[in-house]
Amino acid sequence: MADDFNEITRPAHYVAAGGIEPFDFINSNGLGFAAGNVIKYVFRFSRKGGVVDLLKARWYIDRLIEHARAGANDEGN
Repeated sequence: MADDFNEITRPAHYVAAGGIEPFDFINSNGLGFAAGNVIKYVFRFSRKGGVVDLLKARWYIDRLIEHARAGANDEGN
């Protein structure tokens, strides 16, 4: 299955060597939008977006920090 890549449903840049996809990890751990995006961008940065993906992850981390400091929930809602 690891070689059954599809641009829409199973992009190669989202599949780790072990076949784990960020979507599955995020859902199985009950992460929300902001934390899920951190995982997604860190996961794929070396395969797709490089430094831009790391900057996107940092943007979401900064939002999570702001909301945590303000006493909001961990998802920045």
